[in-house]
Amino acid sequence: MYKIKNLLKNENVRTLEKKEGMRVIEYVNDLSVTPYSSVNAYFSNKMNVRKKQVLIEVNDNEYIVSAGAMQWTLGNVEISSDVKGVGDFLGKAIKGAVTKESAVKPRYKGRGLLMLEPTYRHILLEDMAEWPDGIVLDDGMFLACESTVNQEIVARSNLSSAIFGKEGLFNLKLVGNGIVALESFVPRDELIEITLENDVLRVDGNFAVAWSATLDFTVEKSTKTLIGSGISGEGLVNVYKGTGKVLMAPVNNQAMSQTHGSAAPSNDGNATTTANAAIKGVLGMMS
Repeated sequence: MYKIKNLLKNENVRTLEKKEGMRVIEYVNDLSVTPYSSVNAYFSNKMNVRKKQVLIEVNDNEYIVSAGAMQWTLGNVEISSDVKGVGDFLGKAIKGAVTKESAVKPRYKGRGLLMLEPTYRHILLEDMAEWPDGIVLDDGMFLACESTVNQEIVARSNLSSAIFGKEGLFNLKLVGNGIVALESFVPRDELIEITLENDVLRVDGNFAVAWSATLDFTVEKSTKTLIGSGISGEGLVNVYKGTGKVLMAPVNNQAMSQTHGSAAPSNDGNATTTANAAIKGVLGMMS
């Protein structure tokens, strides 16, 4: 048995969202400051930049978490790896490198609590029941999910999507049942959800953060000719065709990650570095 004081029953801690066993908490004021950092903390708070954490209630089920994201566990919570062998590790390392996700994601099961590391990004809790055919994520968004959610790698439908769409050649696809925690540079209140029914969405830039796996993503000229594209000033646009949903941010997601990376701690960079090192090591042994 265990008891916790000064966590959820705390005037400085509030619950932003809760879905099944996942809860997003936010610290109203950053009290862990020094005289030198207090000014930044004050203005960050005024601009809705606050520390957040995901608290997971493990109740005889299993969760998959991004590597390095766990802060503490309480109770009878067991940790295991999702790697089944050398070949499996190499495959996961390659997948991690191309999707900018952690190569190896630990699993937590049993009964107790699991707290993830604090982050200044916004946490989105998505119910996979609302994405029956799967959801495709922008790079580096995955944080945690129930083990009933499968992770797959999907490639672009054509090379133009990777070369001109600035989206990369591969993305992480989640499919199954359960709750997923995602990290976003944009709060849910600013995300625009567009539902397509045999229709087309054209976006000039990397503004889509997630979309249905049923949608066909390509990159096309904004007009029928390159001259026309030049006159319109738009050039190439990202195109999502078919039936499904798109979550779109009002700001460029990649630009936000480069500009505000220091203000939003994450494990994505370490994960990619680890994956690349693993791949080089294996290739070195093979040479």
